[in-house]
Amino acid sequence: MRLVGLLAVSLLGTLTLGASWARADVLITVDKATQRMSVSVDGQSRYAWSVSTGKAGYETPVGTFGPSRLVKDHASKEWDNSPMPHSIFFTHRGHAIHGSNATRTLGRTASHGCVRLAPANAAKLFALVRSEGMRNTRIVIRGDEPRKSSARTVKRDRPKVRQAERSPVGARYSGHQPQRTEAPRAAATYGYASPLNTQAIFDWR
Repeated sequence: MRLVGLLAVSLLGTLTLGASWARADVLITVDKATQRMSVSVDGQSRYAWSVSTGKAGYETPVGTFGPSRLVKDHASKEWDNSPMPHSIFFTHRGHAIHGSNATRTLGRTASHGCVRLAPANAAKLFALVRSEGMRNTRIVIRGDEPRKSSARTVKRDRPKVRQAERSPVGARYSGHQPQRTEAPRAAATYGYASPLNTQAIFDWR
């Protein structure tokens, strides 16, 4: 009878160990530089999605984390009861991976520190972590949020403005252009090719 009990315990232990071996390890990787999430199960790629991490002043923490709790329907008390469906919390400060209806901002920073997903993708990830177990799930967040390039001022070519010429009197500048001097008028020719030479007339006398 005792032998039968030992065999039963041994068989139960083997089944339990085999069940633990059969469990998959879920790895959730968030790259803040590219605003992308990749999910692998037992080393095999399963999902790849766009995310939104924390905007300036609300940066998402970097490091390796484990899920602390799962909440299917959650509302943020800190941010006007904003809906956070299928939340996977991973820090004691309240950071979570969750669904968001702000799908237009996915692919760039927009959150207050959480990792946002499209609602359908958040539901898939939530179901995966719940089925495989929080103990078998790791969350790795790396990189830095992309910074917006500062706007550069483009200097356009402007027409060159000629400076006013210096006035000959004093050190002031005159904004008026110098007056043009008229060319001397030619003397009357009286029908001849050259002007009348009166001196030659006097010499002839």
